[in-house]
Amino acid sequence: MANTTFSGPIISTNGFQSTGIAFADLPAASTTTGRIIFCSDARKAAETAGNGTGNLVFSDGTNYIRVDTGAVATA
Repeated sequence: MANTTFSGPIISTNGFQSTGIAFADLPAASTTTGRIIFCSDARKAAETAGNGTGNLVFSDGTNYIRVDTGAVATA
């Protein structure tokens, strides 16, 4: 996965697009503190194991945390 650093405001006139990253392919949470990632198979609150349809997650330095509930993310 490539990383890009920007030094000013980011403006998009046509949005940003990403297919997301599968849970198993997320980089180590300890190396991505504060990073927000769309995890393509992370579960939402009502989804069951193995049936996640995607969720935004962020790294707290130890785990990836779901933005919808604040719980540790799982696939």
